[in-house]
Amino acid sequence: MEKRPMKRSNSREEKERDNGKDKGKGKDARPRRTLRTPRIQIELPEVIDYKDIALLKKVLTDRGKLMPRRFTGISARNQRLISLAIKRARFLGLLSSGSAKRK
Repeated sequence: MEKRPMKRSNSREEKERDNGKDKGKGKDARPRRTLRTPRIQIELPEVIDYKDIALLKKVLTDRGKLMPRRFTGISARNQRLISLAIKRARFLGLLSSGSAKRK
């Protein structure tokens, strides 16, 4: 068996030809993310209160679960405040802990 020397290509033309497949985006190019538009746009008051049942019901599903941020378009901080307000309202009995049954 003959050992053949490995062919190394150091020429700039060959490297450019190989990189031409990426169309100039670079070696580690990743696809860009598209911005999501929220499905429901909810306007929040300045102060999120557990006594504002109408607001809290807008963010809950029919089963009593908190809707995700990507649906409501609420910031992370406000989502945490709403979560806290829902827990307080449930503890006081202003909101039910869950309503619909599975079929």
